[in-house]
Amino acid sequence: MSGVLASLRARAAASLAICLCLGLVAIALVIAFAASPSTAQSARPAAAHLGVASCSGSTCHGRQEGDGKIVRQDEIKLWQEESTAGGTHSRSLRLISGARGQAIAARLGIGDPTSAQMCLGCHADPAPARGARFQKSDAIGCEACHGGAQNWLQSHYTVGASHARNVAQGMVPLENPKVRAGVCLDCHFGSADPGQFVNHRIMAAGHPRISFEMDLFSTLQQHHNEDADYAARKGRTDNVRMWATGQAMALERALSLYSTPRLGQEGVFPEFYFFDCHTCHRRISDEPGARPTNIANPGRPIPDGMPAFNDENMIMLAAAARVVAPDLARRFDADARAFHAALARDRASAVAAAARLRETAGAMADAFSRRSFGRPETFAIIDAIASEAISPRFTDYEGSVQAVMALDTLLNALVNGGGVNGNAATAIRAEINRAYAAVREPNSYKPLEFRRALGGAARTIRTLR
Repeated sequence: MSGVLASLRARAAASLAICLCLGLVAIALVIAFAASPSTAQSARPAAAHLGVASCSGSTCHGRQEGDGKIVRQDEIKLWQEESTAGGTHSRSLRLISGARGQAIAARLGIGDPTSAQMCLGCHADPAPARGARFQKSDAIGCEACHGGAQNWLQSHYTVGASHARNVAQGMVPLENPKVRAGVCLDCHFGSADPGQFVNHRIMAAGHPRISFEMDLFSTLQQHHNEDADYAARKGRTDNVRMWATGQAMALERALSLYSTPRLGQEGVFPEFYFFDCHTCHRRISDEPGARPTNIANPGRPIPDGMPAFNDENMIMLAAAARVVAPDLARRFDADARAFHAALARDRASAVAAAARLRETAGAMADAFSRRSFGRPETFAIIDAIASEAISPRFTDYEGSVQAVMALDTLLNALVNGGGVNGNAATAIRAEINRAYAAVREPNSYKPLEFRRALGGAARTIRTLR
């Protein structure tokens, strides 16, 4: 994870012309995840994927310079860029062919990872049908996200073409926060489809921990300019809306998968993928004077010694809802506590509580996806994340990393929306970096030190009001 955080800081420094940027080069390492039984991918039309070569003409997306009148037209060059996170999707298949991928495959006994369904569901485009120019070696190509181009490839560049018409013919409307989240989560969290679920065994074999933040990941993968033409066709991106909707749908996805019997259990054990790694992976000592290293978490009413469900998205949602949906916030907090408590009883109780919490998370996704977030709300969410009501819940590494990414994302949104001067935001970068430093290394994570660093970053951002 240290590489992730270093990349976040490096990208922020390198992208000052845009604003404070967010970075996450290790997106490349977190590309084998999972989604709910009703995932965006399974809902997409089963149109053939024609391959990256079908998009690569110099009059289409294959130019060396981004000088097109409507779109940049150098999108494939950006997709292939070796030195940035923007090229991660094109490298995803190579990742598993290297030494680390081979070692993971050997431990799992699955043979060549570049041929194993367990890996290819996310490290390559799991196209339902393939055209003559489709190449598995393209890894995560254009159509893995934009949808099979069989029915819209030719019509989308004709005179009079519209985005609405393209969508009607099968192009995926990624400007819609819920649609985008569904597509991203299929691999960046998981789905019930073949090869799109990283269980605890895969992680124990060496696969990186799964982490997802939609606005951050979207910023890293952005291959377009949000100019006036883009705004006319698709509208302006509201970064806070993307962030909040992504958090809600990530939780909804987690609860859906947990409730699926073949995914939620591993023999006599629960599937530990869903649980917070560091409630179990702590230092063990048999010394007489040894003291527990865990800290009580007020959001998790479970007995000491039980693994806790990974609540990183729950914490972020609790903060956002307090600001923009107080009625939903009260319902959400009650449902979240009931779900944690049910985990201490039995699986049937937990699945029933998960269904109620999932419904509430879905309501929050609907509410967030329809809402515009202005300057006051964005500052208020930053305050809420570091508030006394939320910060005691930062007892474990996963939620704390999510919180730092959130502050950076929300500050970036303020700059993008003109609510904060970019130079002023750059001037306080050191405080954000201190918060990142507090979660640089999972094994040295200290909750109280992290809370102080997070509070300092939030207070510094508050001065920009």
